[in-house]
Amino acid sequence: MDERIRSDSILALGQKIVDELGIDQSTDTLGRWMAHYIAEKMEDAEAATGEARDKKMSECNDLILKLWAHRSDLSNGQRPFEDFEPIFRVLKSLDLDDTMSRFFVKQGLEADLKDEDELVAQWLKMAFELDYTARMLIRYCLAIAAQDTVDKSRDWVALAEAITKEDDIDIRVVRFITNDVDDLNTEKPDDSKKRKIEDLLKRLEVFTDLSNMLSSHFRQQLEQTTP
Repeated sequence: MDERIRSDSILALGQKIVDELGIDQSTDTLGRWMAHYIAEKMEDAEAATGEARDKKMSECNDLILKLWAHRSDLSNGQRPFEDFEPIFRVLKSLDLDDTMSRFFVKQGLEADLKDEDELVAQWLKMAFELDYTARMLIRYCLAIAAQDTVDKSRDWVALAEAITKEDDIDIRVVRFITNDVDDLNTEKPDDSKKRKIEDLLKRLEVFTDLSNMLSSHFRQQLEQTTP
């Protein structure tokens, strides 16, 4: 990425932070002080010329990036992805935050089970399908829960993407869920989005079928053990 473009992107992020912290309206003294401090540094850097400008701009960028790295420590009402924090907690409790790739990975299962007993392979496939389908359904439960909050986070994600391609987990989760929200809310979905919705419906039907199979299995066990 061109250094000038990256610098401009960092400044845009800094301005967004200043706007959110609030210079005059906020009742948070520390937040107001940080907003003033960053705004002054930005104005000073932009007004400078020559080598002095480059040095001040570098210092200003470093300050903004350091504050961005500690965005989760900002006060209530000022954190960039605050509305997503309940979703982050749910993902953490489900232990999904570091296994997101498994939402889409299925290849290799048949090869892994080719040497297994047929009955064993059937139950293992069922376990995989239940896990896979549950994760797909969890995705859309989270998307529905986030429908009213994603718009507030779009600017933050766009600004973060303009700075670096290496995303932190919160940014990846927000982008991931935002895409699902867009798929759900599209009035006239294109072919790709239609396929996603159709796949979700198929998964839901598979989940129902598997649940019924397991229910029948457990009923048979109860009947066999009932005197």
